[in-house]
Amino acid sequence: MLRYVASGGSLSGKVLALQQRRQFVVATALTLGGFVLGKRARLADAMERGELHNKNDDQQLKRQEEIDRRLRALSNSRPMKPRYEGHIPLYAHEKLLLFVVSGLKSYLHPEDGMNIVQLGEATAVPIFLESLKKTMLSDKTGRRILREQPNIHSDTLHMNKLSKMPKNTLGYVYYQWLKKEGVSPDTRAPVRYIDDPVHAYIFKRYRQCHDFYHAINDLPIIIEGEIAVKALEGTNMGVPMALLGALLAPMRLKKVQRDRLYDIYLPWAVRTGLSCKPLINVYWEEILDKDIDELRQELGITPPPDLREVRKERSRIRKQLKMKYDSFEAQI
Repeated sequence: MLRYVASGGSLSGKVLALQQRRQFVVATALTLGGFVLGKRARLADAMERGELHNKNDDQQLKRQEEIDRRLRALSNSRPMKPRYEGHIPLYAHEKLLLFVVSGLKSYLHPEDGMNIVQLGEATAVPIFLESLKKTMLSDKTGRRILREQPNIHSDTLHMNKLSKMPKNTLGYVYYQWLKKEGVSPDTRAPVRYIDDPVHAYIFKRYRQCHDFYHAINDLPIIIEGEIAVKALEGTNMGVPMALLGALLAPMRLKKVQRDRLYDIYLPWAVRTGLSCKPLINVYWEEILDKDIDELRQELGITPPPDLREVRKERSRIRKQLKMKYDSFEAQI
């Protein structure tokens, strides 16, 4: 009897312990389930309120903040605060270094347009830009260009409209030249290293009008055509980089190319640049429907011989001479 009671007490204790463990497991499961479900519910609520953040977005925000911090540090280390969008102020020794490095690169790699761009700004000294500014201020159209500060790009020129203009208009001639050369008015680099905002715009205007000088004279963008246009710009507007290019660039050419330049295109460029009206004062965007021949007459420009045809004619003569030589060799 005593043994039975003891055994019964032990059994009831085990049952009690088992019940307690079950209660603990159930309570734990309910707590864990409530935590998971509650977390999901909180995430859903946060998503609905737009408070949920993406880790990638946070990382991107941190990177942008770091970039902004570095830009502020760079700005604080400059000789002045930027005076227009994209302006990078340089110290005097940095401008000198830019001139030396871009000059060497332009001579060794003239095919890289960025070298020419940097050399142009490095040589655009204030005295030249101020002289060009006075030229514009002395002319009614030049003053209006300075006041309105137009930009030349595809949207303002309405390229589709130019393609439908009469064939002898400036707009159509310009459009066809761009198409033939495979270039666009949108490829001109912005000005960065010129400190005065007005000077910076004048240089940008000169740079954006460069293709018009090519088009009205039908000069291609091969190196001989570029040198001829640079010589025209240098003598007409006094652009230092253009004068340097006209003087030094021919040194890298073949003899036949130099002969063509010295005999035909450089004399034409110098004569035309000195005698024609200041090209910086032409509001090209407003005269796109003008007859090209009348415009040339008004500006005092007579186009040079077609450079493409001159090169083709020389190539044709060389082929004829080679054929005659080969025929003579075969007869011997």
